[in-house]
Amino acid sequence: MKDFFDSIKKRDPAARNVLQILLLYPGVQAVIWYRVANFLYRCGLKLIAEMISYVVRTVLNIEIHPAATIGKRLFIDHGTGVVIGATAIIGDDVTIFHGVTLGGTSTRTSSGRRHPAVENSVLIGTGAKILGAITIGEGSRIGANAVVLQDIPPYTTAVGVPSVVKKEITDCYFADYI
Repeated sequence: MKDFFDSIKKRDPAARNVLQILLLYPGVQAVIWYRVANFLYRCGLKLIAEMISYVVRTVLNIEIHPAATIGKRLFIDHGTGVVIGATAIIGDDVTIFHGVTLGGTSTRTSSGRRHPAVENSVLIGTGAKILGAITIGEGSRIGANAVVLQDIPPYTTAVGVPSVVKKEITDCYFADYI
């Protein structure tokens, strides 16, 4: 758990200590409650898990389906309006800002996955919409308000509506998280 809080302090200069993060960061609270709901969901207690998710959505305005797969050290910064769908897969050390949707574009797919897969160390900007059974490559950045409908290669930046890949990431700052 210490590495989780250390990773938040590294990504958010306003984060001073564990108590402040636990009490005042709704994205952190939502992830903690997701972990409880996901455990219950995997144990077959789906209704209870969905009820926890409902209460979290109502209180924190962050919706994480209990069936989603989320790796270590997810940081949802600010959090308001974040939606993570049931078949979404999120890797380790991902940062998501407020208003982001990891959503589906259909009710059925041949793979059974309807939501995006976000690989390790991805940063998703405010208001981005990532839709469908696509993959966001490791170390990528998704710009604010981008609408992503296609796979994004690793270590690139995608911006726009619909999004286009703008550049390869080479700066040292982002490499510190990879």
